Amino acid sequence: MLIKLRTLWVPLLLIVYLGLGAELMFAVGAGADEAEQGLSQKAVEIVRVFGFPITNSMVATWIVALGLIVFVQTATRKMKQVPDGAQNFLEWLVESLYNFLEGILGRHLVDRTFWFFATVFIFILSASWGGLIPGIGTIGRGHATDHGFKIDQPLFRGANADVNMTLEMALVFFGCWIFWALRENGPGGFIRELFAPKGESSGLLKIVLVVVFFASGLLEIISILFRPVSLSFRLYGNMFAGEKMLETMGNLVPSFSWLLPIPFYFMELLVGLVQALVFMLLTAVFTLLICPSAEEGSTTAPS
Repeated sequence: MLIKLRTLWVPLLLIVYLGLGAELMFAVGAGADEAEQGLSQKAVEIVRVFGFPITNSMVATWIVALGLIVFVQTATRKMKQVPDGAQNFLEWLVESLYNFLEGILGRHLVDRTFWFFATVFIFILSASWGGLIPGIGTIGRGHATDHGFKIDQPLFRGANADVNMTLEMALVFFGCWIFWALRENGPGGFIRELFAPKGESSGLLKIVLVVVFFASGLLEIISILFRPVSLSFRLYGNMFAGEKMLETMGNLVPSFSWLLPIPFYFMELLVGLVQALVFMLLTAVFTLLICPSAEEGSTTAPS
């Protein structure tokens, strides 16, 4: 199986670029006048460039994206038949994800959608673990207090702990989901997947099933429209809660602020991996539900 590793950074750029639009939804007013206790729920605006607000979560997002692009380009600069080092790790990661998703989606569908699922998994995992690096949230502008120096405007914030970023990834998936559904099923097939009765029936039973599946299709549309919200807030809530917990443990006993959070750092490593898997799996299953005939069409010989 030949996987074009060099193209992995292209969808990452797409996600980060579209994320700028999502960031602007809440960036204005991020430096709210009312002070919040502890970690702010909103990203903090640290500077404006030509009137464009730059928040601390945007900076962290760019750093993670740049790091991934540099790593992929470095690992694939001199491809070897027998990989080693960075190339070996990248090929192992990509091939493992591909085989895992192929078991869920099938070969036909995974070939068309793998670029997105691999990108969001790698980016969410990297951003989550990157947010645990010492200095994230603890370096920035602040003021001195009786209990030490308090950071008011941290220069960096975990990318996934900002609802703008998680909402943007969910909206990108929503757009891709519509495109994939229309490409695999066509407009008519897309509508049939939502509203048409499943199975064979006749007579009065067929009329009843038409009404039931039409009502079910309306509920499914409502569910589809709420998917970006549920996807974004699930990831944001878990990541923000983790950062809040680390901050609380660090401030619980000031003399042991370096020791108490350590066990929770290991837990957050696991949480970051689980949340990246959950986001990827949910989006993959949502795609499979609207394209159930894709794999059947690829395995059935044309007549």
